[in-house]
Amino acid sequence: MDGNAELGDFLRARRARLSPEQAGAAPNGGVRRVPGLRREEVAHLAGVSADYYTRLEQGRHPNVSESVLAAVARALRLDGVERDHLFELARPRAEAARGGGPPDVQRVRPEVHRMLEVLNGVSPAIVVNHRKDVLAANLLARALIADFEALPYRRRNLARFILLDPAAREVYADWEEIAQELVANLRLSCGRHPDDRLLNELVGEFMVKVPEFGAWWDDHRVRECAYGPQRLRHPAVGEVALHHETLAFPADQDQTVCLYTAGPGSDSERALRLLAGGEERAGAGAGA
Repeated sequence: MDGNAELGDFLRARRARLSPEQAGAAPNGGVRRVPGLRREEVAHLAGVSADYYTRLEQGRHPNVSESVLAAVARALRLDGVERDHLFELARPRAEAARGGGPPDVQRVRPEVHRMLEVLNGVSPAIVVNHRKDVLAANLLARALIADFEALPYRRRNLARFILLDPAAREVYADWEEIAQELVANLRLSCGRHPDDRLLNELVGEFMVKVPEFGAWWDDHRVRECAYGPQRLRHPAVGEVALHHETLAFPADQDQTVCLYTAGPGSDSERALRLLAGGEERAGAGAGA
C-alpha cells in the first residue's frame, strides 16, 4: 500500500470525526461545510503552520520529526493505538527497508501445542499471526468456532472465516460488531506491515466480496484485538457468553494466542465443559 496516501487518508478521517468543541479549538467564524476540524485548526492546535500541516497530510514530509507527530496526535485526540499507527504510517520502516515482511510459512512450537491441549477442557484457544492466519487451534476452539484444520492451508484464516463464511454470522451473536473490530485490526496490521503481499491480497479480496467492508475500511479505525466480551452460538450447547483475551508470545514475535474463558460457575462454563467432553469422546472414538 502507498504509505503517503495512507497517512493522508488517516489524518483526514481523524480530523473529520473531531469537532472544534471536542478538540478545544476556538471558533473562527464562517459557515462550516463539514462537521470536523479544518486543516488550519489542526495546525494551530499542533503548533505548526497551516502550510506545514497541509504538506504532512499530503504525504510531502518524509522526514517529519517525532515531536511534530506527537503534537498532531494530541491535536487530533488520538488514543494510544491510533498514535502508534500514525507513527507507523509517517516514519520509515525497517521491514520495508529489508525488502519484505515476515515469512509466509510459520510454525507453532511444540510447547505451544501442548499448552493448547491442556486448555482443551476449559478454554477454546487459537494461535494467529498478524494476518489472522490460524496457525493452531485446540479441539474446543475447532468445535465452537470452526474446524480450521479441516480447511485447505490458505483458507485457515480467522478473518476469512468471519467475513466470508456465512456460518460465521450464526456463530457470532454480535457478528457486525465483531466484523468491524476485525477490520479495524486489519487496518492496524496494514500500517505495521505495508509490504505484506498476502495481507494486501486478503484486504483486496474482502473489498470485492464483502459488501460492508469498503465503508468500514474507509473509516480508518484502528484497534488492537486485545480483550473483550464475545457471545458465540453452538447448535449443541446454545449461546455462550465468553471473555476474549489476546496474549503475545515474546519468543514468537508474530504469534498471539486468543483465549476464550467463561465466568466461574456460569451456564457458559458448563456449556464449554459439555462441549469439551463431547469432543474428547469423539476424538477417542476416531483414534480407536
